[in-house]
Formats: sequence, C-alpha cells, structure tokens
Amino acid sequence: MDSNNPLLDKSLKFAARIVKLHQYLLKEKKESIISKQIIRSGTSIGANANEAAYGVSQADFIAKMHIALKETAETEYWLRLLILSDYIEKEHGESMLKDCLEIKRILIASLKTAKQKSDIYPTKGHT
Repeated sequence: MDSNNPLLDKSLKFAARIVKLHQYLLKEKKESIISKQIIRSGTSIGANANEAAYGVSQADFIAKMHIALKETAETEYWLRLLILSDYIEKEHGESMLKDCLEIKRILIASLKTAKQKSDIYPTKGHT
C-alpha cells in the first residue's frame, strides 16, 4: 500500500470490504447476480486508480481515473440497491456507502486537478 496516496490506500481497503460483502451475499443470502456486479465494479475502482498512477501520459491518467469514477458510481448504485432491498443491514451498507462516496470525492478532485494541468482539457475561457 502506498501510504503517500490516500486514493490508492482507501480504494484497496474498500475493495477488501467489497470482497467480504460478495462472500457474505453468496454464502448467507444466496444472492449471485448483484454480488457479481458489485465485486466487479467495487474492485475495479482501485485497480483503475492504481493503473492511472502508472499512466504513460496525462491523457492516460485522466482516462483511467474517469473509468475509476464510473465504477464508483456503479458501486454506489449497487450498495444503495442492497440497502433498499434489505440484503445488507442499513448500518453496514451506509458505512460502505460513506467510504464509496469519499473515494468518489477524491476521484472528482483528482480529475479536476489533472484536467487543469492538462493541455488536452482546456479550462473555460481559454481557446
């Protein structure tokens, strides 16, 4: 774990929670459809953020971070659905949702900064 990169640290810990949730949904709730969706999207966040950290260009970094953000939005959806459908306890679901939203905020801020530094995505007011 890279202690100098909060996004990589938080997304890895979040992915571990997602893996445990997936196991719980399969074993205890006998739920396979949503559990497959959430493990795919929830673990993809950190994988894409980690890949972005090793991007070959600023454009590559931004593209991977956008994918991570999209996966975060999908994971947020599945968590909300699991809470509303009573597959997971509200308290546990909201704790995971809080972590997901924190990662989402970091991704948005990182993308904003990266775009401001990039020639590819000009800021408003520039031609």
